[in-house]
Amino acid sequence: MNNALKTTALLGLLTGLLILIGGYFGGSRGMSLAFVMAFLMNFGAYWFSDRIVLAMYGAQPVSEAEAPELHRIVRELTLRAHMPMPRIYVIPSEAPNAFATGRDPEHAAVAATQGILRILNEEELEGVLSHELAHVRNRDTLISTIAATLAGVIVMLARMAMWMPFFGGGGGRDDDDRGGGAVGFLFLAILAPIAATLIQLAISRSREFQADESGARLTHKPYALASALQKLEVGATRVPMEANPATSHLFIVNPLRGDVLFKLFSTHPPIEERIARLRALVA
Repeated sequence: MNNALKTTALLGLLTGLLILIGGYFGGSRGMSLAFVMAFLMNFGAYWFSDRIVLAMYGAQPVSEAEAPELHRIVRELTLRAHMPMPRIYVIPSEAPNAFATGRDPEHAAVAATQGILRILNEEELEGVLSHELAHVRNRDTLISTIAATLAGVIVMLARMAMWMPFFGGGGGRDDDDRGGGAVGFLFLAILAPIAATLIQLAISRSREFQADESGARLTHKPYALASALQKLEVGATRVPMEANPATSHLFIVNPLRGDVLFKLFSTHPPIEERIARLRALVA
């Protein structure tokens, strides 16, 4: 299954899970409420998510005079990819990382930390920026926003459901009609958010692989992006970034660090696998 089909299938699973929760607790009315919540949150995320995330990390717009190399590399890549020039930002952080945001190529922004500009050479930086522009061209920023929003609505409904028994809430059907209602309630209130998160992570991971490949093909230098990823993984471990887990999927390497459980719920595929796939493109 290619990435486009996989992403569509996973978004369908998220939507189905949302319908299931809404219908279980409120019948057709509950389903309608779930869709309204998802629509409103997606509407806000579609129009304002780029400004919110840039402000969250204190990203500052930089002119060509302030960051000539950064502008030159991005301009050359966008010309090669036949894309509009995105807005360019620098994040005042020594943690080496970068991300792209924006609802489409015409409203995109690319942000790089001060740390990444210090540790990468020109070819490696070009590889990272080509990866981020691939996210923009593939509409990954929009897809990830929709996935995060749907998962967020599911988690919100599940949290509301956990309190329903204390207030006599029962949903759209009587418990006797549910057939194992306690088991169903346990799944929807506790396991559904976990399932939604895992689906969201699967979407994010598949898009990372595609952005790696698309970016490498744009520059014809997969080895440069592989080298950059290796440096960034070491750098992110040495200098962790204070990042919001809700936005960690945006970065080229996961800014959050942790143990085995962290790796299971990571928004990014293993760095070793990403590097191996890039090196395979050279062969």
